[in-house]
Amino acid sequence: MSYRTPLETRLAKKATRAITDFNMIEDGDRVMVGLSGGKDSWALIQILDVLQRRAPIDFSIVAVNVDSGYEGYQHKAVAEACAARGWEFHSEHTTIGAVIDEKLDPDKTPCSLCARLRRGVLYRLADSVGATKIALGHHLDDFVETLLLNLFFAGALKAMPARLVSDNEKHIVIRPLVYVTEAEARAYAKENELPIIGCCCPACGDLGLQRQRVKRLLMELEREHPNVKGSMIKALSNVMPRHLLDRRLNPVGELRDTVGARLDDFADVPADVPLIPLMLGSSFARPGTKPEQAE
Repeated sequence: MSYRTPLETRLAKKATRAITDFNMIEDGDRVMVGLSGGKDSWALIQILDVLQRRAPIDFSIVAVNVDSGYEGYQHKAVAEACAARGWEFHSEHTTIGAVIDEKLDPDKTPCSLCARLRRGVLYRLADSVGATKIALGHHLDDFVETLLLNLFFAGALKAMPARLVSDNEKHIVIRPLVYVTEAEARAYAKENELPIIGCCCPACGDLGLQRQRVKRLLMELEREHPNVKGSMIKALSNVMPRHLLDRRLNPVGELRDTVGARLDDFADVPADVPLIPLMLGSSFARPGTKPEQAE
């Protein structure tokens, strides 16, 4: 069985590479897809459905939809699309929107709090449907945007993991679209005539949000350097700790202790003997060799 279109072929190869690179899906897994109704989650469940029929391992898919409670959210369209394609579907109606309105400071954006609340619901749903993996539709653009957001505004050098084990080690979150661009996900959802719906959050699409500013920055960079996002995603798997300033990676104290210990080896050397030449001819400079005796 061949893939239907060149775009599907490309996405299937990228998703397969991600699944293989990070050991995302194993034989017997029940993969729960967080299906919001946006282009990314539609692209994810569609390509997983294609891979499920071709994979050399056996795994099942179940879609779950978390309704945040915002007026006008078309969760029925998601349910109908899943039924038409024979996908198992569960929907959870919540009051996340009301909680955010009540708890969030007026000058804060809701995205981070919303994500945490939704994650909690997904963990609970994973238990109820018997899922062994939770698949989310984060794509390549999400990874590099998160990297820049943390770099510019949080003072941290991090993005998001392709495979994450929860703190209590009960759940595994996977992101099979890590190598797929946002443009590819959008085109694939459209190609498959999937009903893309908005989340109805009042902050959705706010051009003043930091993530939107980072999106615009990347768009400008892409005009001059078309592969800039590809280079950034490659950088996330090509980390060089020795060239960073994190002392947890390069512990200065341990280096100081090591140098001090080596200096102790020369404590009995007479004061009139030049110490530096002696050290340079010793194990201080060449680990594994014995210090030479002074003449």
